[in-house]
Amino acid sequence: MKKILFILHYPPPVHGAAMVGKFIKESSLLNKTFDATYINLSTSKDLKSGGRWGLEKTVTFYNLVKQVVTTLLKNDYDLCYMTMNSHGPGFYKDVVIATILKLFRKKIVYHFHNKGVSLYQHQILDHLLYRFVFKNTKSIILSRFLYPDIKRYVEEKNTFICPNGIPRQYDTLPIHFSTGNASTKFQILFLSNMMKDKGVWILIEACKILLEDGLTNFECHFVGDWYDIQPSNFSERVNELGLKDHIFAHGKKYNTDKNTFFLKADVFVLPTLNEAFPLVNLEAMQFGLPVIATIEGGIPDVIVDGETGYLIKRNDPNDLASKLKVLHDHPNNRKQMGYKGRERFLSLFTVDIFEQNLTRILNKL
Repeated sequence: MKKILFILHYPPPVHGAAMVGKFIKESSLLNKTFDATYINLSTSKDLKSGGRWGLEKTVTFYNLVKQVVTTLLKNDYDLCYMTMNSHGPGFYKDVVIATILKLFRKKIVYHFHNKGVSLYQHQILDHLLYRFVFKNTKSIILSRFLYPDIKRYVEEKNTFICPNGIPRQYDTLPIHFSTGNASTKFQILFLSNMMKDKGVWILIEACKILLEDGLTNFECHFVGDWYDIQPSNFSERVNELGLKDHIFAHGKKYNTDKNTFFLKADVFVLPTLNEAFPLVNLEAMQFGLPVIATIEGGIPDVIVDGETGYLIKRNDPNDLASKLKVLHDHPNNRKQMGYKGRERFLSLFTVDIFEQNLTRILNKL
């Protein structure tokens, strides 16, 4: 049985890469196929402390480095798998771990859950570090649309595509669809961290356009932890646009509380400005919801435009509002899109399929 050292993120904090790391660590298939050792790469306890450095994080990082070195001294691994940040402080931290692996002359595969290499490759320090880190390694990416991000440093033959997946929760569709009656309000759902980059302001602007166009029977629900958008400036903007009877924020929700919002929604919206492969789109598809999301990162590999939802332009509230209006006016269409989206989820994006794909790639490596 081949031995693999997995250096990856798992919660806390809760984010896409950490959730996938949790799926890997708990995978019966991977643990049955390989003799696996797991080391947690996370040095932050919550998303808000990410990017900030202090004494506590310094101590955590020192212990991480010590654990990696000790583990490599005690064991001989056939492969080292590492979740790699693409840029910023997280990348610089990961360079240290990658350097240790290289000093031990290990075969390395990086798994990218974000993007940004192409944005920083023109900076001299980052370029030199990318050249060093990527040399004689393999990379796993989430979508074919993400390969251009690392193309300068990794040949296509050394790149593997493995879309993320999430656990399948239901055998049948646990949802009622809106009938489109005049008494039924059109329910729009946004579920992510309350960040500018997630498109919160864009969705609010789209709601304003809907109202100005005479569409009044809708509600837009924002579910997620406050980040660079806070309750005060969110409420101020909503009130300023005359949307207080249409837009509601609920803070972060998990498990059953979160699922309640999916069950009540008619459409899921993520007008993100910077994304690789958001798992929340898969969650919405599992609940039979049409998804409207930006042409960004690997999203076009998930949503089939006009069939399981709509792909919209970045930073374009008018485009978003027009697609919302179409789904509002055609409840049967959104029902069919929801069914097709769920079928696509079940055939491509369950955690079982992800584990099978990752096992195949690791075996090949």
